[in-house]
Amino acid sequence: METIRDIALNIRIRDLIDMGIVAFVIYKIFMLIRETRAEQLLKGILILLVVTQLSKSLELYTIYWTLEKTMNYGVIAIFIVFQNELRKGLEYIGRTKFFTDSIVNSDAEAGEKVVEELMETIRSLSQQKIGGLVVFEREIGLNEIAETGVSINGDITANLLGNIFYPNTPLHDGAVIIKGNKIKAAGCFLPLSENYSLNKTIGTRHRAALGITEISDCLTLIVSEETGIVSIAERGKLMRAIDMIELKGKLAEMYSSGEKKKGMLARWRNRNEKNKVK
Repeated sequence: METIRDIALNIRIRDLIDMGIVAFVIYKIFMLIRETRAEQLLKGILILLVVTQLSKSLELYTIYWTLEKTMNYGVIAIFIVFQNELRKGLEYIGRTKFFTDSIVNSDAEAGEKVVEELMETIRSLSQQKIGGLVVFEREIGLNEIAETGVSINGDITANLLGNIFYPNTPLHDGAVIIKGNKIKAAGCFLPLSENYSLNKTIGTRHRAALGITEISDCLTLIVSEETGIVSIAERGKLMRAIDMIELKGKLAEMYSSGEKKKGMLARWRNRNEKNKVK
């Protein structure tokens, strides 16, 4: 008890800050690998560490020597096994939102036009039950993904997107990559999600949409080919069956900010109300 009291009395503010930072980093690492293959591997490593210490305490020298050598050389194996998670973590650290609050730095009119074209596209695909997969590049570049498809570098229009996703056309099965006001590439292949806890009913298109958001900060729109339901994937999470108001808000959030976003949503709601009255 005296030892505990002495430690408590000698704790400085900088020690509390130090422990707080360590706890925060551990929490972030856990959140980063949660529900991934790395979580199970980390549990295995922790068990090996405990067994190693127990074997030393119980003077089981052969077991201790074997485990100690395994752990020493296992550091290299950890970097190999966890390469995807390490890359994901470094990308997470490298992200910053201090200098940008939207993916587009154009004027409000241009941003609103892009959103209208996207809304028209998604609405049309949903009504006709045509599958669609649209990836919005943010701060983390997706050049390596874009290179798996066909370079477009064209303006965002409902006609162009509709032609890309039209059934039986060469590019309709792949994903469209959008960067700012331009369609960067089409017919792109996306990595499938590594989340093994996903519902078995989730199809390949949705798994691909989740997979790309697990390794980057992009946002992905998905239109189901079977039901026409629209979903959004972001930060490794899937939001199913979103309505057009929610979708409009998400797009407005990317292509505008503050009062511009509110004005865009207000004009769109008013236009919808007028159409209902008619």
